[in-house]
Amino acid sequence: MSQPVQIKNALISVYYKDNLEPIIHELHRLGVKIYSTGGTETFIRSLGAEVIAVEDLTSYPSILGGRVKTLHPKVFGGILGRRNFEGDQQQMAQYDIPEIDLVIVDLYPFEETVKSGAGQDDVIEKIDIGGISLIRAAAKNFKDVVIVASKDDYTELAEILKTQNGETAIEQRKSFAQRAFNITSHYDTAIFEYFSQDEQMPVFKQSIQTSSVLRYGENPHQKGVFYGNLDAMFTKLNGKELSYNNLVDVDAAVALIDEFTEPTIAILKHTNACGIASRSFIKEAWIDALACDPVSAFGGVIIANGEIDAETATEINKLFFEVLIAPAYTDEAVRIFQGKKNRIILVRQPVELPVKQFKTLLNGVIEQDKDMTVEGPDQMRPVTDKQPTEHELKDLYFANKVVKHTKSNTIVFAKNGQLMASGVGQTSRVDSLKQAVIKAESFGFDLKGAVMASDAFFPFNDCVELAAEAGITAVLQPGGSVKDQDSIDMANQKGIAMVMTGVRHFKH
Repeated sequence: MSQPVQIKNALISVYYKDNLEPIIHELHRLGVKIYSTGGTETFIRSLGAEVIAVEDLTSYPSILGGRVKTLHPKVFGGILGRRNFEGDQQQMAQYDIPEIDLVIVDLYPFEETVKSGAGQDDVIEKIDIGGISLIRAAAKNFKDVVIVASKDDYTELAEILKTQNGETAIEQRKSFAQRAFNITSHYDTAIFEYFSQDEQMPVFKQSIQTSSVLRYGENPHQKGVFYGNLDAMFTKLNGKELSYNNLVDVDAAVALIDEFTEPTIAILKHTNACGIASRSFIKEAWIDALACDPVSAFGGVIIANGEIDAETATEINKLFFEVLIAPAYTDEAVRIFQGKKNRIILVRQPVELPVKQFKTLLNGVIEQDKDMTVEGPDQMRPVTDKQPTEHELKDLYFANKVVKHTKSNTIVFAKNGQLMASGVGQTSRVDSLKQAVIKAESFGFDLKGAVMASDAFFPFNDCVELAAEAGITAVLQPGGSVKDQDSIDMANQKGIAMVMTGVRHFKH
């Protein structure tokens, strides 16, 4: 470490005072002169430390309801003055400007205020001016100044003060500056997004302050990073760290399970459900979900929307899987799963998820609204002579939820709240249907009385004909083809029901 700087003067003005006390005691011990404002000044005095009001330094009061208090040359000169520039030093001496070696400043809680639903006037008042300017100034002059812009860094600073007796190294100051610019850039992005909610020509800006380096990306030769706070989303009870591919599958699993309120378990492989069932009890849901395709289930991601008990855990434990997600587990269930150290067991926490999706593409980024709708029986318009029964409508609703979260082109067969089979990601819809029929037959499912859902319209009547011949009695599709009538006529000819929803659910 090189270029040590001894802290002699500090400016402290913070919104959050958590864990600030040890820093004040260390600065007091080291004889550091402290400048402060408002509530922070009062807090420091309450700890028995000497403090100088910024107003006394600037000879200018806090004005405009506190909007202007630190915006003064004696404050910013003390932060921005270069210690090794003779001209700067001469001017600082001329205007009696003290060198400020440590700045501890955070920002008004703008994002929190927006999330609270506060009115525009309250939100605007939480746009920090002086604080963000002080942070930028101190971070810019990191060669001479320490900047601490977050309560998350208080403990580290206290340790430095204690073990290095108020002396900091250039590497430490640069690290604090990097974190400070992360905070200011994120803050500016949040403000921009607030003001751009109704813009007709949006600008793409995203800022996520936390990240996790992954073992690798989709393949070992690719680097991978997750930007976000996984700890807020999941509590890990067992297993290794989530990989890039795990995260992609977990995201798909969460989106799918959120469609269901009754006890449901889904098994996913490469983001597609290879098994899913809704039952009265979670254990029953597991048994029937696994029965859909026990071959593909090997090494998959499992998600439940109810507590996993010991009996269910015993059954699940018979299968090799990568990740299991549930809102809760009994203690005995956890002990069962912890018998194998690498399997990832996650407790899902209630976290608000984004309603926008985006990804890099070509030389830019594409963004869209998340597909937040799925059509139930009330949105299913019968178009055939035969009307679907109440039971078929219920199964069509189940199938429609699954088809929405399955790769296009896709066909889903379902019966009695259970996935029978699906054809996924094929280049023609008829190939998807044929794939689904073969899979259903290979696992011993009788498709007589089952229903079929398609993520998009049928361009020809061949899918309806093949489905009817396989035993399907009701079909759901969005409609919209110029040849819709051909499919309707085929359904009438085969004596099966068909409904149209008017909503396509492509998932590329």
